[in-house]
Amino acid sequence: MKIYHNSKCSKSRKTLALLKEYSVSHIQIINYLEVPPSFKDLELILIKLEISPIELVRTKEEIWKNNYKGQQITDDEIIKVLVENPKLIERPIVIKGNRAVIGRPPENVLSLLSQDGI
Repeated sequence: MKIYHNSKCSKSRKTLALLKEYSVSHIQIINYLEVPPSFKDLELILIKLEISPIELVRTKEEIWKNNYKGQQITDDEIIKVLVENPKLIERPIVIKGNRAVIGRPPENVLSLLSQDGI
């Protein structure tokens, strides 16, 4: 499993703790603010999440409100904004194989674990 993690975010910390509580054996932790995902990475994440780019945006962040809110921008432009401003990416994102969930609430991750009968 892979988690796009922000250690300063309580939901992200709780999601990671939940994974550990369920004894997930291998968790790749990506501190996405330090190592932002690429455009292609975000495209693949969105496919796995089965959501549109705007649904991955933290629209209450000042960066979004001051620079992009109310503008007509394409999905590709939104992804580019997320690459350039990883703080705008909704968190945490947990990926297992071809599926992904946003850990808001942290219990969302349990749907990925149920594939294994955990």
